[in-house]
Amino acid sequence: MITRRTLLKTAAAAAAASVLPTPAIGQTSRKITFLTWNIIDQKELIESWIKRFQAAHPGVEVEWLDKKGPDFGPFYQTQLTAGTPPDVINTQGALGLEYAAQGALLDLTPLLAKEAAVKSRFDPNYLGNWIYEGRNYMLPFYITKTLLFYNKPMFAKAGLAGPPKTFDEILSHAQKMTSAEASTGFMTLNFDWLYWPLFAMNGVQLVTPDLKKTAFNTPKAVEVLDKLAKATQGNAINKISWTGRWVEPNGAFGAGNVGMLHAHSPAYFFFKGQGSWVTPETLGVAHMPGFYATPNSHGLGISKGSKNPELAWDFLKFITDNGQAGELAERRKLVTGNIAVDKASLAKLEKEDPTVYAVLKTQLEHTDKMTGNWRFGNDSRVKEAFWPEVQSALLGRKDAKSALADAERRMSRELARA
Repeated sequence: MITRRTLLKTAAAAAAASVLPTPAIGQTSRKITFLTWNIIDQKELIESWIKRFQAAHPGVEVEWLDKKGPDFGPFYQTQLTAGTPPDVINTQGALGLEYAAQGALLDLTPLLAKEAAVKSRFDPNYLGNWIYEGRNYMLPFYITKTLLFYNKPMFAKAGLAGPPKTFDEILSHAQKMTSAEASTGFMTLNFDWLYWPLFAMNGVQLVTPDLKKTAFNTPKAVEVLDKLAKATQGNAINKISWTGRWVEPNGAFGAGNVGMLHAHSPAYFFFKGQGSWVTPETLGVAHMPGFYATPNSHGLGISKGSKNPELAWDFLKFITDNGQAGELAERRKLVTGNIAVDKASLAKLEKEDPTVYAVLKTQLEHTDKMTGNWRFGNDSRVKEAFWPEVQSALLGRKDAKSALADAERRMSRELARA
């Protein structure tokens, strides 16, 4: 099985073997390629954008390519190796940072400095998700961060008045809603650091501010991990939290026998389709304690090897402008990071779909409390060093103290390599 780590190793080797072409401003070729990450459902919309952009730029051709997540990396790496990378790319999560670290992306910092109006479109905390070593390499395309969904009927049956306000309340609420194998109280998504708010709300830091050394192996972290492991063994936390990825945990919550789900906003549309119990009256929406949340957003960048970087930048500005971003927000019921667009979109949703409004409103609040979004150029390798050890403790295979010590050794080696 090809892993993201394998793909990124391939990219590093390709970067070492060939020099990416420098942006050739003013070349006669007037074609750019736009590579997106699994958004084929918006074919009609994106093709309409391309027609409009081409009409405003006579003689220009925009080719659109869409790849599913597992296919995106291999395709992009192949194009990098060949020296023909797509001009504009749409990546998910921290992958854009890894491409930036490899030298595959154009530094957008000078362009944003020249066009303050473009930079000011965006929530600065979301825009900052793609800053690597002080330089900005991507713009927000559509954005998400985690929140807490909860089953109101299960809360009422357990005598719970509202969502938890502290970490210990998460566990106590979960225990009150747990009934042998019939129901569990809490579930979280785990990939891409989405579980990290559980540690952040306890004051646990993963690394030092300079990202060079580990900081998580503390008595408090041992305590938190031990509590999570014991709650998992007692079924208050569903074990799928630590073994599933997307379909399994969201499907379990949609089945109606899990009290709380910590996930990012797109989970709502998945579990709503799975569970007939999900209605405005039965589904609760809240922030996690301390307002901590992990982003898992989609960004737009320009390949450093683009033959037409000025045209690619024009296309990037076009996509994220109010008109196009507003269409995407309305069709997909999401937030874009474009401040004006999201404000208008949510005002409309508040009247038309109060539940979606409640979900998306959390995405624009407390964006200064985002966590789990360290600007690592080797994010996938850091995760691979840390997560398996912690997962072993959560599933009862190791004690918390030993697991964190082993994670510290593995992750320290990875940070040293960086």
